[in-house]
Amino acid sequence: MTRMLLVLGLMSSLISIVRAAEPEEVAALAARGEEIFRLPAACWTCHGEDAQGLIGPSLEFGPTPFDIDYQFRSNPQMAPLRELLQPEPEDLVAVSVFLRTMFGAEPVDIDLDGLRATLNSVQEFEHAPDYFLTERDLALAEVETFESVLADWQRRAKTGSIKGEYEVREVRTFDAGEPRFTPEPGKTYFYENLSTGGAFRPTDAPPPESAQIVVGDAETKEVIASYELPRELRGGVHTTVMSPDGKYVYIIGARPYSQATGGFSLTTPQSLLKVDALTLQPVKQLMIGARLHHGQIFRDRYLLLDSFARDSDGLDVMLFDPETDRIVGGVRSGDLGGSPYTSWTDDEYIYLLMEPLGYGTALGDKTWSGFLAAGQLRTGTLTSMRPFWVARVDPDSWEVVQEYPYPGYRGDWIAFDAAREHMYVPAGGSSNLSKINLASGEIVWAAPTGISPYGANLNADESEIWVADKGETTGMMGRTITVLENETGRPLQTLFSGYGVDHLLLAPNGTEFWATSNSEGRIYVFDAPTRERTHIIDMPQFGAPHGLVWVHYDENGESRVVRDQGGFHNGIDPRLGRALDY
Repeated sequence: MTRMLLVLGLMSSLISIVRAAEPEEVAALAARGEEIFRLPAACWTCHGEDAQGLIGPSLEFGPTPFDIDYQFRSNPQMAPLRELLQPEPEDLVAVSVFLRTMFGAEPVDIDLDGLRATLNSVQEFEHAPDYFLTERDLALAEVETFESVLADWQRRAKTGSIKGEYEVREVRTFDAGEPRFTPEPGKTYFYENLSTGGAFRPTDAPPPESAQIVVGDAETKEVIASYELPRELRGGVHTTVMSPDGKYVYIIGARPYSQATGGFSLTTPQSLLKVDALTLQPVKQLMIGARLHHGQIFRDRYLLLDSFARDSDGLDVMLFDPETDRIVGGVRSGDLGGSPYTSWTDDEYIYLLMEPLGYGTALGDKTWSGFLAAGQLRTGTLTSMRPFWVARVDPDSWEVVQEYPYPGYRGDWIAFDAAREHMYVPAGGSSNLSKINLASGEIVWAAPTGISPYGANLNADESEIWVADKGETTGMMGRTITVLENETGRPLQTLFSGYGVDHLLLAPNGTEFWATSNSEGRIYVFDAPTRERTHIIDMPQFGAPHGLVWVHYDENGESRVVRDQGGFHNGIDPRLGRALDY
C-alpha cells in the first residue's frame, strides 16, 4: 500500500510538471500566432482586429490548424498571404492557439496535441502522388509567379539619352471671339473637354456633332458656359489640359486636310487646338506629329503629353512649352523597348506605363496591343501575357533611370503620394491595384479592385485611395468606385457611381472626389470624408467628359491652374495642408 501511494504521488508530480510547462508553451505559441495575425494585410484586415468579423466572418468559433490551412489552400483571397508567409505547421497551430486565448480559453484547457493532430490529413495530402504534368504545364510553372518576373527582369530601354525632337507646325490661326463668361476674383472654376457622347447617355436626344469645351463653377457645381467646335475641327477627345496660367485650353482637333467629318480614329495622328479659356474658341491649330491622348502640367511650366498614335517622325511622349507652343523633347517607343500607353509625373521624373509589343492587331496601332490583349486575357483567348512595367525617365538627361515591373496587366494610371515615396498603379487587365516603393521598386501590397480599373487618387490625409472601376477592357461596363486603405490595401467600401468613370480626382478643396463618367456624359461628385454622393453635373448635350482642370482666380483676378489629372499645382495641395477654400 505504501509503495502504491509513492507511485501515485510520483505520477501526480510528473503530471504537475507537464501542466506547469504547458502554459508557457501555450503563451509562446499565442504570441507567435498574434504576430502572424497582425502582420500588414494579414488575418486582421478581413476578420477585424478583435477577430469578430469584418469582411470575413468572426473567428470566435476557434478554427483548428486544419481549418486555417484549408482556407489558405482553397480561398483565392488568402493565396497572396499564404505565398507571403509560407506557413509551417507550427505557425498554423500558433494562430489557432492565439484565437482561442483571445476569446478567453485558459492555457490548461487548450489541447496542443489535439490541435496538431488535425494536420495529419494535410500531411497525407502533401504526400499524395504527383498529378500528371505536361511539358507545357512544367514550362508555365517556371514563370507563372510574379517573383519569377522580378528574378529574371532585364532592362528593356536603351541606355544613355533617348531624347527625340519634333518641330511643331502652326497651320492655322483663328479669331478668339468674345468672352463667354467673366471670371470673378477669388473664385474657382472647372474646365472640361467633351467628346461627342458615350454608350449610356441618359437621353434619346441626338448627341452633339462635335467636341465641346465647358467651364463651370467649382463651388456651385453649375455649368456656366460651353462652346461646340466646328464640325470640320472635330477630334476624338480623351483629356483636358491647360497652360499653367489657366489662360489656354488644349484639345485635340482634326488634321487640317481630313474630310469634313473630321476623322477621329484613335489610330490617326491629328492636330492640337489651342483654345482661349474665356471665349472657349480656338486661336491656333498646331501639328505636333501625334494624336493627343492625355496631358498634364509638368513642373508648373511645361505640358506632359502622350499619344494614341503618331507620324513616323513623331514622338510617343513629349514635353510641350505652352509659352512658345514648341516641343522641348520627347521619347519614342523604339528606344523604350515597348509601347508607352500613358505618362505621369511626380514633378521630378516622367513615368511611362509600358506595354510589351508583339500582340499584333488588325488596327496595327501601338496603343491597341495591350488593350486588346488584356481583353483577350479576360475572355480566355489568351491564357498568359508577358509582363507590363513602368519606365522612369529623367527629363533633364532624357535617360531611363529605372524600370518597375508590377503585378497584373495593362496599367492605366499612376498616382503618387505627397512625399513622392510611393506610386499606385491600377491594372485594368487584371483588376488590381499595386502600391510600389519608388526608391526600391518593392511591391508594398497588391490588392483586388472592382472591374477593370482606370483612375486612382489618394484622399487628403492619405489614409485611403479611391479607384475608378471603369471596366476599361470589358466594354466600359464598370460603374463603381473601390475605396482601399492606403497602409494595407484592405478594401473599405464600394461606391456606386456612373458608367465608364475613368478620371477620378481629389478636388483642390481636399473634401471632394470628382468622377468623370464619359459613358453617361456626367460628373459625379462625392464627399470624401463620408463617401456620400453629393452632386451629379450633367454635361451639355451629355457630351463625354475626359479629364478635369480647376482654375483659381486670385483677388487681383489673375488665373492659375491648381489641379489637373496629373496632380496639384501652383502652391495648392490639400495633402500637405494647402487646400483651396471655396
